[in-house]
Amino acid sequence: MANCKSMSSNSAFINRLMPQNVRETMKKQTSKRNAHIVLTSHVNQLSQKPIEINWAAKSPKKRGPVIGTISNSNERNVIGSHGGSYTVYRALSIASGHFPKEHKPDLENTQPTELVKPQPSWSEQDKIVSVDPWGGEISKAFGEHLKDGLNIQPTIAITQAHLHLAEIKEAVQLGRLKVDGKFVKEDYSVRVTKVAIDPVWYLPGVARRFGIEESKLREVLYTDTGGMYPELVTRTDLKVFLPPIGSTTAYIFGSIDDLSNPDIELTCRVHDECNGSDVFGSDICTCRPYLTWGIEDAVRTAQRGGVGLIVYFRKEGRALGEVTKFLVYNARKRQKGGDSAATYFHRTECVAGVQDARFQEFMPDILHYFGVKRIHNLHSMSNMKFDAIDGSGIEVINRLSIPDELIPTDAQVEMEAKKAAGYFTEGEIKSGEVLEKVKGRDLT
Repeated sequence: MANCKSMSSNSAFINRLMPQNVRETMKKQTSKRNAHIVLTSHVNQLSQKPIEINWAAKSPKKRGPVIGTISNSNERNVIGSHGGSYTVYRALSIASGHFPKEHKPDLENTQPTELVKPQPSWSEQDKIVSVDPWGGEISKAFGEHLKDGLNIQPTIAITQAHLHLAEIKEAVQLGRLKVDGKFVKEDYSVRVTKVAIDPVWYLPGVARRFGIEESKLREVLYTDTGGMYPELVTRTDLKVFLPPIGSTTAYIFGSIDDLSNPDIELTCRVHDECNGSDVFGSDICTCRPYLTWGIEDAVRTAQRGGVGLIVYFRKEGRALGEVTKFLVYNARKRQKGGDSAATYFHRTECVAGVQDARFQEFMPDILHYFGVKRIHNLHSMSNMKFDAIDGSGIEVINRLSIPDELIPTDAQVEMEAKKAAGYFTEGEIKSGEVLEKVKGRDLT
């Protein structure tokens, strides 16, 4: 196997030795070769038919590989390209000359550290429509295609890690967790299996999941992204779409095989991204406390012979984005009467046009990828999440809300507003003047 690093450095060295006029000539020739842009991509314009994807087939050979690479347009059998939200950065890197467009990744030693065994859900029609369950072990699943030179890239990667969280150290010191050397190490770190999953949408299944016609789904995706992907409306033969959105990460505490065993206790939190709280500890919401409490309980479950699962989705600011979220914060704090639980959702709707732009219909797909059939402890107050999980056929035994003592003072506005709006709780639900009196601090 050639050394990628040395090849790259040798190429750069040779390039520096070239006279300036030679380098400029080569650059112009390369630009000329890549200057032709095809604005339409109807199926009758293709020189060859791409490999067909039979989405719910029981074997990878019958299913076919997902090929969204850009090195050879004739090989592609999907709309969009690998990389999700990072495709634009890649394009900029290619434009600047730092990224070789023809690059094929050297996947030696990149195979998963743990295996997710094929599950019955992988071949059940429309059980999984937003991820490619065969995307984690392409060397085994699509080895023949790789030998033929096809540029197939994984859409799932699995590795091992140790997590260092102040909340876990505190839980050990307070006696809620114990150092066992297996799950919690002597330095308070936690052993975990991490699974990164890129979105892969099977458009007919996505349309059925939302109860609309596939043609309508394609039209809306095309028009409401400003015409970003013409193939959505010109290539109805391509049924798979790689959307330019963020990936999902699963954190597993315990055996990955136990996730599919309904008789083994499973503690799970499905968490939607909140950068301000999750990473920086902003106290206007309960996101980080809820996340770390879920991790703690997942570890505790593993220590008593069960398994814990945290699934982290990139849906910042209820899928409205961080800019909109900060605008809402300002509106809430500056309104007459101050930040009140009684107007919590109203101010979001005034700014964004909707209280919540998230949809949870895809969320259970990750659970079905692991073969989850029963969740014994679900850390979530969201009825949207619960309804999506329950509606997908996964049994939920217990629902758990965040303990009161973990709610930051300024986040009481959010918490009481959610309870009043019907979120799951076993505590008191405030209304009327009592709800109006739940106030957050001002902007200073």
